Amino acid sequence: MREHAADVCLRPRRGKRNASDCKESEDGIGIDSSSNDPPESHARDSEGPPSGLEGLWQVERAGGLLPPMVGVLKRIEGAQGETRIGSLIGWAFSVEPRGEGFAMVYRPPFSAFVDEVRAGPADSWVGSSLLDGREFGRFRMRRIEGHRHSQASEEESMVDQEGLRRKLADYVEYVHALEQNVLLQLDSLILNTSDQELCSMFRHHKEETRRQQKRLRERRVALGRRMRLSAARKDLAAIALAQVKGVGDVLRADKAIQNARDAFVTEHTEIAAYELLERLAQRAGDAETVRVARESRAEEEAMAARISENWDRFLDLTLREQGLLPQSS
Repeated sequence: MREHAADVCLRPRRGKRNASDCKESEDGIGIDSSSNDPPESHARDSEGPPSGLEGLWQVERAGGLLPPMVGVLKRIEGAQGETRIGSLIGWAFSVEPRGEGFAMVYRPPFSAFVDEVRAGPADSWVGSSLLDGREFGRFRMRRIEGHRHSQASEEESMVDQEGLRRKLADYVEYVHALEQNVLLQLDSLILNTSDQELCSMFRHHKEETRRQQKRLRERRVALGRRMRLSAARKDLAAIALAQVKGVGDVLRADKAIQNARDAFVTEHTEIAAYELLERLAQRAGDAETVRVARESRAEEEAMAARISENWDRFLDLTLREQGLLPQSS
């Protein structure tokens, strides 16, 4: 290592020798990016990034355009690392010395993204997220686990369960807003369906949807969320969307069959939402939300099946409204 440092010291930088260059190389802190040695060589020659960067870190948003970083972790071993959202998604990166700190350069297809970090107070790191060299956000890293050779099972046990519960509460709010939209869509379907048996089917599902909303509100409170401004905004957006669609339902041609088609698609959107809610609740260890998601999903699957059983009826209704079938058929 000292031979390598001496070689760097002897090599002029922009035609000048600088004592600080020698000091930086001899200390093993890193080679200045303006020298002819690539930063990667330092990461390969050492056992891992110095200055305590190895370990498992919780990432917190500090500013800029970064989204809320609930459950985001960075795991760093040697010159390699990974950014994860809980145990769901991971993006690999390499660690390179850069300036007074380090750069986390993501692998393709995300190689345009780089996180630069420098040491912060109390065993923390502060960083900037760059896209094509331009900063678009800032973050902090706080240590969760610092053992250099931790096993995967140990890392999994350190997943931020509280972060998962916050994410679960966010998703409960999202599904509640979705059901608010569905409730208003059902009002429009009831208003625009002249067949009384089909109207009865929609009214029955409207009552189911109200019960689903009640269960979701209870889970939201249990997860520590009262009616907040963000939740209210989601519900208001759902109401506005449903009202616009309701006007379109009145004016559209082929109302019966197109409304039935839209209802069928909506039911499967709800089924998917409850599938994801159930799985997220399982990872967060919330058995009651798992039960609620399964119960509501079963109701949505049953409603989708009822719509599917009545395609001919919806088509006949459309044809009658346009005088293409006699009213008595």
